[in-house]
Amino acid sequence: MVRMLNRLIEPTSGQIFVDGEEITKMSKEQLIQLRREKMSMVFQSFALMPHLTVLQNVAFGLEMAGADRNSREARALQALKQVGLEAWAQSLPEELSGGMQQRVGLARGLATDPDVLLMDEAFSALDPLIRTEMQDELLKLQANQKRTIVFISHDLDEAMRIGDRIAIMEGGRVVQVGTPEEILQNPADDYVRAFFRGVDPTNILTAGDIAVDNQVTIVIVDGKSPRAALQRLIKNDRGYGYVVDSNRTFKGIVSTDSLREVIERPESEQTIPNAYLEGVQPASVNDFMQDILPEITKHPWPLPVLDDDGKYLGAISKNLFLRTLHRSESRQ
Repeated sequence: MVRMLNRLIEPTSGQIFVDGEEITKMSKEQLIQLRREKMSMVFQSFALMPHLTVLQNVAFGLEMAGADRNSREARALQALKQVGLEAWAQSLPEELSGGMQQRVGLARGLATDPDVLLMDEAFSALDPLIRTEMQDELLKLQANQKRTIVFISHDLDEAMRIGDRIAIMEGGRVVQVGTPEEILQNPADDYVRAFFRGVDPTNILTAGDIAVDNQVTIVIVDGKSPRAALQRLIKNDRGYGYVVDSNRTFKGIVSTDSLREVIERPESEQTIPNAYLEGVQPASVNDFMQDILPEITKHPWPLPVLDDDGKYLGAISKNLFLRTLHRSESRQ
C-alpha cells in the first residue's frame, strides 16, 4: 500500500492527494518531480551504495534532482547532523553499525526536505535496543520539523509509541483508524480487540485523555472570600476546591479544613491564597497514566491536570483512575 502512495506500484482504484494534487492522474514527468521535491522513502533494508561515502549516499537523491555539488553536500551534511552522524560523513557504509546505517537511510530521506516521508518497516531489521533509539530519534525529529510521516509496522508497541493516528488493516482491508487512545478504548471489532489484548493502557492513555472537569472551581476575583469559597464547597458536598484566575490559570487547591483555618485568622490574613494546600504537583496533559499514579496515590485530593499554558482542564480522582483501568481491561 505504501508503494501506491508514490506510485511505485500503480493503484487499480482510488485517489491520492498531496497539497490538493491528485497523484493518480499525474504524468510520468510530474510524478518524478513530486518524488524529488515532496516525497521521500526510507526502506526496511538500508539500501546504501557500498562504493559511496555516507555523505554521497545521503546526497544521492539531491544529485539525481540536479542540485550542484556544493549545495547538495551542504544539505546532506545538515541531514546527517540531524541524525547525529556528521562525524561519519566520509566513512563507507561497511564501517558503520546496523543502527548507524539505518540512520544514514533516514538522513537520505530527510535531505530533500520532503513534505511526506514514507517509512516501510524502516526499523524492523534492527535489534531491540537500536530500534528504540531510532524511534526516539524519529520522535525528536518530528517534534522539531512537523511533517507527514506514513510509517508501516507490524509491531504494535512501535505503532503505539510513535503513531499520532493508526490504521489497522486485516487482509488488505482497513478495519479501524484513530488515535492509539481511541482504538484502545473503543475497538471496532473482535480483531482489533484481540490485536490490543495485553497492551498496558497506562503506557498509552495520558492525563488529558481521562481528566474530567467535575470538581468545584473557585475563580479568584475581587470580593471572593474564603467564607464564600467554603460555602460553595459545602453546598456542592465537596472537600476540595480548585482555584483558578479569570483565564482558568491554575493557582492551587483549597479544602474545607484549610478554609476554616484561614477564617479563624485575623481579618488581614483571611485570603484564599493563605488556604492553599501544600505539596500539590499538578499533572501535565501529556503525562502518561503510569507517570501520574504516584501523585494520585500520595494525596487525598483528585490530581489537577493542566494544559501546556498552565490552564486547568480537570482532575483525576483515584476512582476515575481505577475505572479507566477497569474499562480498558474489560474491552480487551
